Amino acid sequence: MVEREVKLRFVSPDAARAAILAAGAIPLRARRLQVDVILDTNDETLRRRHCVLRIRAEAGTTLLTFKGPVRAGSMKIRDEHETVVDDGEVLRHVFSEVGLLARFRSEKYREEFTAEGVVIAIDETPVGTFVEIEGSEEGILTTTKALGCTPKDFVLDSYRQLFVQHRGRFGLTGSDMVFGGA
Repeated sequence: MVEREVKLRFVSPDAARAAILAAGAIPLRARRLQVDVILDTNDETLRRRHCVLRIRAEAGTTLLTFKGPVRAGSMKIRDEHETVVDDGEVLRHVFSEVGLLARFRSEKYREEFTAEGVVIAIDETPVGTFVEIEGSEEGILTTTKALGCTPKDFVLDSYRQLFVQHRGRFGLTGSDMVFGGA
């Protein structure tokens, strides 16, 4: 499957929610905590290939996702393969045994909405509030405009990249983007 998405920065979850609802989007999934663990080898083979292997836990469900390299363009487009797994801890142990270790952990609260051709998520992260729009190119552009933004506002960086930038900007330490710690 091909994933197409962009992020937009908002000043607060309330401001994001108000804009999304004013644009006519319909609630899809309630606010919940997502905990992501990015796996890689010690020499960061996947990162050097611009790929991601992620285990995500949310609301009693665990997902395993592989994301290929991002294609050049004004939106973030990449191949994505995702499946539900029974036991995330067993999966992490198996990956550890073959040399894939947790390299980055992140937390965010996500609330989702739907509009024509897109899923819109409000992501409350330790480094700010973002609206992520995923779907067709036309749907993303239409939704962006309805939210009062333009393609110049697109944020294509990953949350890991945003965390590293935030940490550097504010002189923080810590290797994971989690609440209650830097």
